[in-house]
Amino acid sequence: MKMSAELRARILVAAVGIPLALLLIHLGDWYLGALLIAAAALGANEFYALASAGEARPVRWLGIPAAAMLVLLAVHDPVFAGWSARGLALVMTLVLLTACAVVFCRRIEEDPLLSASATVLGALYTGGTLSFAVLLRSVPEVAGTIPVNRWEGTLLVLLPLAVTWAGDTAAFFVGRSIGKTRLAPRASPGKTVEGGIGGLAASTAAGVAAGFVLDGFGTFHVTPVTGGVIGLVLGAAAQVGDLAESVLKREAGVKDSGALLPGHGGVLDRLDSLYFTLPLAYGLLCLTRYLP
Repeated sequence: MKMSAELRARILVAAVGIPLALLLIHLGDWYLGALLIAAAALGANEFYALASAGEARPVRWLGIPAAAMLVLLAVHDPVFAGWSARGLALVMTLVLLTACAVVFCRRIEEDPLLSASATVLGALYTGGTLSFAVLLRSVPEVAGTIPVNRWEGTLLVLLPLAVTWAGDTAAFFVGRSIGKTRLAPRASPGKTVEGGIGGLAASTAAGVAAGFVLDGFGTFHVTPVTGGVIGLVLGAAAQVGDLAESVLKREAGVKDSGALLPGHGGVLDRLDSLYFTLPLAYGLLCLTRYLP
């Protein structure tokens, strides 16, 4: 069977991008930070393009730098307490500056409140969520583990990635083979209940496997059982994240959020589920510290 040009492009991008991403995750620090800062800025730009297709007129020259700076703050201080305090100050500054921009620099007919809301949401949706990858990667150093096991931080970031991608892959193939009942026809007509169930099963299995790997590390109390629960919750969140981006694209009337990655679409298309699973994974892993 002859391979299509789109499929070849997808395979080529994945063959180059996945090993590079894994390397930067393992290196951590500013290596991972540079990747995520770029992803946050590009994702925010795509978000604002989708919002601009409707009635919103987001202030890109404020929102895009804010998205990038949220990740930058996490790299500078990868402790949740420090990052959240600085991040809140940044978001409040963004709110005030955006309010001034839409009120004094634009016509009232352009719906200033909607434009301001889209600007702030775009920065949080991209930069705010991706910051949790930096926080996860830095857990061993922040926890004061001696000696610092850099593989633990890498595995903690890979947990939501593996769960998300396993669920997405399973949902696609199960949905194509036996899917009949539509899951959310208004948001994404192609997704089915059967595919969603298959995706949840695969996400749970990936979480169980991650539990076996992480069981030997001491920062978080992750076992195969807790890993399976985390995988199930993250799998559900991943599907919600996918549907959320589908709603944005459907409202904008476009198939892909961008064309940056040949065969894959834009940054939002590739990271839509991770925007939900990364912060949720951080919260769930922190909760495991209270388990007996």
